[in-house]
Amino acid sequence: MCGIVGLFLKDKALEPKLGELLSGMLEIMTDRGPDSAGFAVYGAGAPDEVKLTLRAPEGYDFAGLAAKLGDGVGLSERATHAILTLPAGREAEVRDTLAKVAPDVTVVGAGSRMELYKEVGLPSDVAVRFKLAEMSGTHGIGHTRMATESAVTTNGAHPFSTGADQCLVHNGSLSNHRTVRRNLERAGVAIQTDNDSEVAAGYLSWRMREGRSLGEALEDSLGDLDGFYTFVVGTESGFGVLRDPIACKPAVMAETDQYVAFGSEYRALAGLPGIENAKVWEPEPAKVYFWDRAAA
Repeated sequence: MCGIVGLFLKDKALEPKLGELLSGMLEIMTDRGPDSAGFAVYGAGAPDEVKLTLRAPEGYDFAGLAAKLGDGVGLSERATHAILTLPAGREAEVRDTLAKVAPDVTVVGAGSRMELYKEVGLPSDVAVRFKLAEMSGTHGIGHTRMATESAVTTNGAHPFSTGADQCLVHNGSLSNHRTVRRNLERAGVAIQTDNDSEVAAGYLSWRMREGRSLGEALEDSLGDLDGFYTFVVGTESGFGVLRDPIACKPAVMAETDQYVAFGSEYRALAGLPGIENAKVWEPEPAKVYFWDRAAA
């Protein structure tokens, strides 16, 4: 089942409303995935800084942890998650320190602009808990999960991030994800959960580290990943969409002069401004779609 939403803004005037719009889209997809939800938002950032999104048990002392990391580390808390902002040159050092002094804290995402949040619960509750409606940015993606093949856990919630400023949400199932996972691990790609969606994210990150663009990596996945799926991928500069060659999972897109939007169903898009004048279509099977800020 599961529900996917994505919103890429062309009009800067809408950027303060990104979280509000994405929150509404996410909530509408509740009946496609009431078990857990998550989202990634691409907001403000600096090229010489890195944001680390941390997840920890309820009530964790993030402020105490930040104090152990020394000067120059900024902290922003949202429920069970926190964003550490630090000089890019300190990322490896801070990750090493976190592994030593905070083994119960997980780094779920990293990048200059991306912040990533996910938890168990109704999508509307997750959105409120992390104050999604207050967030601004250029684009974001979200996911509502119905756990049909594994336990309902935060680890199983989407998005999954395996590269800087890169994340993926997925509706469907990969039949060869165990084989792909073994190959990725041999190539040095760490997969933290048993979710096949993280394997898909890791595959794209690996291909991009090999020099492929995101579009090329998505094209490669058509030959290397078996199963039925819809991928929506966020990057620092934009977002991409790919459906498998059979395309049995529902998907709809809309585009206006102000935005490009994706939803598992049209009703996720129905509340967007100007939707009545949008170009609306079903993305074609095995075709890569990608929108980039530089070209917007």
